[in-house]
Amino acid sequence: MTYVTPGAVSADRPAILQPMIVDCAAYLDGVRREGDLSLERAGKAAGEGSGVFVWVGVVEPSQTEFEAVAAEFGLHELAVEDAVRAHQRPKLEGYGGTLHMVVKPARYVDPKEVIDVGEISIFVSAGFVISVRHGGSDLTPVRERLEARPDLLREGPGAVLYAILDHVVDRYLEAAQGFDQDVREVELQVFGEGQNPTERIYKLEREVLEFQAAATPLGEALEELCSGDFPVIAQSLHEYFRDVEDHLRRVATRIESFRQLLDSALEANLTQVSMRQNEDMRKISAWVAIAAVPTMFAGIYGMNFKHMPELGWTFSYPLVLAVILTICLYLYWRFKRAGWL
Repeated sequence: MTYVTPGAVSADRPAILQPMIVDCAAYLDGVRREGDLSLERAGKAAGEGSGVFVWVGVVEPSQTEFEAVAAEFGLHELAVEDAVRAHQRPKLEGYGGTLHMVVKPARYVDPKEVIDVGEISIFVSAGFVISVRHGGSDLTPVRERLEARPDLLREGPGAVLYAILDHVVDRYLEAAQGFDQDVREVELQVFGEGQNPTERIYKLEREVLEFQAAATPLGEALEELCSGDFPVIAQSLHEYFRDVEDHLRRVATRIESFRQLLDSALEANLTQVSMRQNEDMRKISAWVAIAAVPTMFAGIYGMNFKHMPELGWTFSYPLVLAVILTICLYLYWRFKRAGWL
């Protein structure tokens, strides 16, 4: 992780800006210029023209910190507010010659079965790209991979925007693959013996909704980006953006299929629970019916009447026991035959 050189920030701007900016470099003809830039030098390089542009990487800035960046590059105050506060919906906005795009990277944490969603605000203009990250997303691999492709980086700031979007959507595909495995496990668990995955299903459905909220709105922004005419996006990059849009459609389709599968699994699980409850009730009812026979006889012969015909019989006690046993065995046989026991 590279930081701005100490002392490079002007005296009227706090030194706390240094750790906020994780990388700041200028690019000319698809090649990174040597050395790291201070914020002021980056602002000057962004105005040079002649194919030079600056990429400033910022991580979780405060309002004061990012206002210094906004003042250096002339960012609109409304976009600045969105970038600092985060919690924005994926979108594409234009402020004069600057595009502002919000994307929400996501990764699937398998042991916890949760979708970890971050946020990246990207400002793209003819002379600069500013990426503002919130959450656990890391753009270092994106920068390294893009710097290894000077042919693509030569297309200017639009290439950086493409690389970030491609990275985010690729992470969506990875998250979808991890999620798919857990959905399959839930399907098997629903029809397993003695298992009730209702809580797990509800938890996965909540994560799917969060995943959908991160990925689906990005499709609208990408569609607008592909169909619109933006000076900062080279015409040759449109096919790259369309490829990202196609991958995003596949992700959106899988997310919707996850919702349908989980809904079906929940419905099947509730049906299974209801069936098991019915079986338990039938067993309980059968045993209650069997137990009612000796209870009935005990109730009759437990009455303290003096004149009861059977009380004086020699074989009345074994006869009553035999009758009770016969009726109970008959009921047991009938319930067993009917599948209640």
